[in-house]
Amino acid sequence: MSSDTKQHPISSQGVEETSNEFRPPQNLDPQRLDGMEMSVLRSGDQDTIAWPVDDNPDHPYNWPKLRIYTNAGILTFLAFLNPLSSSIIAPGVPQIMEEFDRDSPELAAFIVSIFVLGSAFGPLVFAPMSEIYGRLIVYHIANVGFVAFMVACALAPSLESLIGFRFLAGFFGSCPITNGGASIADLVPPERRGAFMAGFAVGPLLGPVVGPIIAGFLTSAMGWRWNFWLMVIVAGVVTVGLFIFGTETYAPILLQRKVDRLKEATGNENLRHELDDGLTPWGKIKRGIVRPAKLLFLTPIGLVFALHLAVVYGYIYLMFSSVTQVFSQQYGIRGSLSGLVFLGMGIGSLIGVLATSIVTDRAIKTTTAGGKTLVPEVRLQLTPIGGLFLPAGLFMYGWSAEYHVHWIVPILGMTLMGVGNVIMFMSICLYLIDCFGIYSASALAANTVVRSIGGGLLPLAGLRLFASLGVGWGNSLLGFIATAMIPIPLLFLKYGALLRGKFDMKSL
Repeated sequence: MSSDTKQHPISSQGVEETSNEFRPPQNLDPQRLDGMEMSVLRSGDQDTIAWPVDDNPDHPYNWPKLRIYTNAGILTFLAFLNPLSSSIIAPGVPQIMEEFDRDSPELAAFIVSIFVLGSAFGPLVFAPMSEIYGRLIVYHIANVGFVAFMVACALAPSLESLIGFRFLAGFFGSCPITNGGASIADLVPPERRGAFMAGFAVGPLLGPVVGPIIAGFLTSAMGWRWNFWLMVIVAGVVTVGLFIFGTETYAPILLQRKVDRLKEATGNENLRHELDDGLTPWGKIKRGIVRPAKLLFLTPIGLVFALHLAVVYGYIYLMFSSVTQVFSQQYGIRGSLSGLVFLGMGIGSLIGVLATSIVTDRAIKTTTAGGKTLVPEVRLQLTPIGGLFLPAGLFMYGWSAEYHVHWIVPILGMTLMGVGNVIMFMSICLYLIDCFGIYSASALAANTVVRSIGGGLLPLAGLRLFASLGVGWGNSLLGFIATAMIPIPLLFLKYGALLRGKFDMKSL
């Protein structure tokens, strides 16, 4: 962008404000429009509707705080429930295998990870649809589907049907994880986004940790099916809450609604808004479906960080699949207490959330002071530190468990892993949101697909890895891989701006 072009306040969504003199649309009937609709008609093109931020109560940035916090809060809670359901079944797997008379360790792990594999395919549908039809309607459809298949899981008559229903529940449950970050970006300007994203990230990061803790006690008291009934009850209440209090946040949809009102009021069918790309609905569908793949394979930022988080996510779900077994064999911790060993990772995740939100928001405020343009690479400042915590935690966890050191030591190792996982996850997701603007849902969707495949498949290989090398060397091998990834964010800190300039993301 040239120095004489004024950056629009909604620059995180890729819009530039024109400075031409205001000329109202043709056939305007002022009596049929309110003051706000008059004020947005200030583009140099008399048929183009602008989207100002300042003094615009229709813009989500300027909504009443109660509406912003209500929408963000419901989405944050949904983002907590859906990943919680991915791991809540883990303590109940022995009961499931016994009820259906199966004894394969890989099949037992697959019961947990199939939900994550389902989550890999949902974003391919929900992200582009949210950029065509808006965020809210897509949330409603996905939430109803999620609750329905949770009911199906609770009533599953066979192991095969349970696995199939878990896959479909993961498919629909991926929507809040995929689109939630983009919705937060719709609601909150960049300088305050870190704190909101911190709250949002608690769900995907703590949900899988809290799940086994709850299920350890619930499974012992009520049986494994009640893990699903609990999800049905809570997710059903939140789904109804979103129907009642949810509001559309996506700027192009809000602007199109305003354009439709103005067309009716003025009779001018040539009106369009400044975010309108001119495509037909079918053209938008075709582009929306392929956009996540383009953002993944045609931009180094999308591809490299998708592979990076696939490893991180895979490590998280490998822990969920193996920790219960490790603590049972090495320390004799079984039954309802088995879920408590995940508290270490939960505490580490909270530390990572607080550190990332505080540091990145301060960095953004400092770098954008005086009207300076936002530089997305600021979001990556903590990522190398997170990269150090992850292998350190793996080494501590693996070798302390191998030699039966007091149980608190491997739990502390899991705490370090939690810190590292969260720092990398949050920093990279915030970076993708700032880089891709109004297409951030598609960028996050592409990232979710790849990392979900890692989270779904790595646990299957990890169990054989630990069986062959032992807990010590098995985790050390994972630690060596994590160590080799540390330079990746350092390279993007140095060359990220160059890559963003070379690969035009808005043309994809």
